[in-house]
Amino acid sequence: MWILLGLVSCFFLGFYDVAKKLSLKDNAVIPILFFASATGAVLFTPILFLSNLGLISESSILFVPSVNITVHGLIFLKSILVGSSWIFAYYALHHLPLTIVTPIRATGPVWTLLGALIIYHEVYNGWQWAGITVVFISFYLFSIAGNKEGIVFKNNRWILFMVIATLLGSASTLYDKYLIGHYPRMAVQAWFSVYMIPVFLPFLIFLWYPKRKTSTPFTWRWSIPVIGILLTLADFAYFYALSQPEALITILSLLRRTSVIISFAAGALIFKEKNIKRKGLALSGILAGALLIVFGS
Repeated sequence: MWILLGLVSCFFLGFYDVAKKLSLKDNAVIPILFFASATGAVLFTPILFLSNLGLISESSILFVPSVNITVHGLIFLKSILVGSSWIFAYYALHHLPLTIVTPIRATGPVWTLLGALIIYHEVYNGWQWAGITVVFISFYLFSIAGNKEGIVFKNNRWILFMVIATLLGSASTLYDKYLIGHYPRMAVQAWFSVYMIPVFLPFLIFLWYPKRKTSTPFTWRWSIPVIGILLTLADFAYFYALSQPEALITILSLLRRTSVIISFAAGALIFKEKNIKRKGLALSGILAGALLIVFGS
């Protein structure tokens, strides 16, 4: 069951990346972050109220139980962590081709695996270490493909932004294992979505708004709320899967990152990006390494 839910999450994440690229093209980053996040909060607000009033049964998969102030603080910390990752990721996606960004993001399960090794003291076998090695080699080959477009990985700040976003995302994934293992999944997802508004609102008011006339203009697009809707659906399936006792966080992270196949294809077919064969070869290596990790697991 949790494997199927992981694949459902992967499906929505792939189109989530496409919606982000459509929204960010020649558009201001911070308002998109805010309004996309606000969409998720709007979706969960009525569910929170109906759950509080007892109009949603406790046996329903949509029921949001009450949690204490300590849990709210832990969930808010997740919102800060995810918000930081999104800021770096959105700026990187604003300046880089989708076929450059998505394979970097695909290395996320490797960092999650290494984090689980350090934090949870998990032990990995030869197949898993082989998979990690293949991913790193593929990442190097991918950097060569990027050089063909004038994107030098070692001194390009947007590449650095994407790497930071990926590391923060992996840290969030490891934190998810703790949160879902100790607290109700719907409370985590609902309040996390709501808390994204106070996380991004200061950036909107104090960073973007005063400079809105001298920076990249903001244009409203239908794809902006679609970002929030697709992420909500992807996370709902993900948290539901993670709440299953037999679920493995490393495998779930890996399944979600195979969404790069959808977004990479969109970069080639919709956005007509360059050097697809070279990038595709590197992406194949990343996915092959990921499969080795799954096989070893």
